[in-house]
Amino acid sequence: MINNPTLNKNPISINRAIISVFNKIGVTEFAQALAKHGVEILSTGGTARVLRKSSLPVVDVSDYTNFPEIMDGRVKTINPMVEGGILGLRDQHTNDAENNDIKWIDLVVCNLYPFSETISRKDCTDALALENVDIGGPTMIRSAAKNVGWVAVIVDPDDYSIITNEINTHGEIPFDTRKLLSSKAFGHTAQYDTLIHNYLKDEKLSENFSITFQKHSEMRYGENPHQSAASYKTPGNNEPNILNAIIHQGKKLSYNNIMDADGALACVREFDEPACVVVKHANPCGVAVGNDLLDVYNRAFNADSLSAFGGIIAFNRTCTPAIAEAITTVFVEIVLAPCFDVEALDIFKKKKNLRVLEIGNFGKRDSKLEVRNVDGGLLIQDVDTKLLSQDDLEVVTKKQPSSEEIETALFTWKVLRHAKSNGILIAKDKTTVGLGAGQVSRVDAVHMALRKGSKNVQGAVLASDAFFPFRDSIDAIKDSGIKTVLQPGGSVRDQEIIDACNEHGISMIFTGTRCFKH
Repeated sequence: MINNPTLNKNPISINRAIISVFNKIGVTEFAQALAKHGVEILSTGGTARVLRKSSLPVVDVSDYTNFPEIMDGRVKTINPMVEGGILGLRDQHTNDAENNDIKWIDLVVCNLYPFSETISRKDCTDALALENVDIGGPTMIRSAAKNVGWVAVIVDPDDYSIITNEINTHGEIPFDTRKLLSSKAFGHTAQYDTLIHNYLKDEKLSENFSITFQKHSEMRYGENPHQSAASYKTPGNNEPNILNAIIHQGKKLSYNNIMDADGALACVREFDEPACVVVKHANPCGVAVGNDLLDVYNRAFNADSLSAFGGIIAFNRTCTPAIAEAITTVFVEIVLAPCFDVEALDIFKKKKNLRVLEIGNFGKRDSKLEVRNVDGGLLIQDVDTKLLSQDDLEVVTKKQPSSEEIETALFTWKVLRHAKSNGILIAKDKTTVGLGAGQVSRVDAVHMALRKGSKNVQGAVLASDAFFPFRDSIDAIKDSGIKTVLQPGGSVRDQEIIDACNEHGISMIFTGTRCFKH
């Protein structure tokens, strides 16, 4: 290691390049541009064959190193002639290079085996995955990126034009360009290693937690106009989700749009039967299920039509022309569904600013990790995909709930875990009636839900995302007509709460499961 290293920031000429790429888009045209400027091109295997088809003069790396590719191509570029040519400092290592007949390599063009695509295959085995771990490529890329003072590196075909333009215009590559490409190269190998690490590890919450994403789109701003924002996708992500949706029309999605649309999609995926979810400011303000999707939409929207204004509507079935006609009579930001009838898409064109998102066929939410930033680090947890069944419920009061009330209680639980805590949800007839969400006091959430539901709470079920710490919430609903209360239980005052329900003739069900959402 050099004790007092220096960094060359002067422009460099490209006299020799090594090109070895898996993604061969644009590589022939780029190599032709280099050849026009007299650049000697070294290459390997399939890349060399592609370049020769265009009559480009190419030197095989095996001829250059006087060492054949061996072990089915596993060893070909890891050689002092290659690595020394890339890593050597032109102002300090000239004697070493001459003594060992090493020639300088000024440009490395390389991208890697498609590991993310490989592990996404249904037939992928550990053996196949490991076979698609590139070794020589990352070595060359990292060598070139490290030696940014003397070498340029390209890992993205979209960057071919950067080098071409610099050579055509100036005949040299400036340091700022090399530094930019070096940073991108280290990002490329970092992402590659992260994918391999996450594939091979056995622990979900491992000692070292690595994540990597690719930029999906720039946004006008974040939650507020003074915040910059962009969306990023997981490499190899081809699942039905908001970022992969077909956007049939409407303005570009904002940060808040994506957050709310993702929340709406998560909620509507809870249901097997036809369902509609209306989300406003991250909370499901109207949800309904049933057999007729138009009826389901009308019930969901009218559950809280005031809050639904400017909201996001999600379906888990095909959106029909009749539904489209109904939606065009009100103002909403986004409509999303697995797919849309052609006639429905034509109808939506009446509302040119309305975003129409086709998600594709989606099922239940998968069990995955949820990551959130905190100052200095991350919080990581499982996504809450726990489902309740009737077997999980315990009736703790003298009064027994009806079978219809139990069914409604299970419906409320699916919705409530998508609302901000503290959360109280009132529902009946498989339709939400009133939501109190994001309150610092549980009794305040109860009062909000009652106010939202008004007279419609008569005969309904009330669900709480956590236990009641005091009986005040039960006392608040004694004259409302609510018949059943669903809650996790677990408070030191559980018996007081149960006694209050017995006094007021209300049945209570314990779930044993909390569903906070912060």
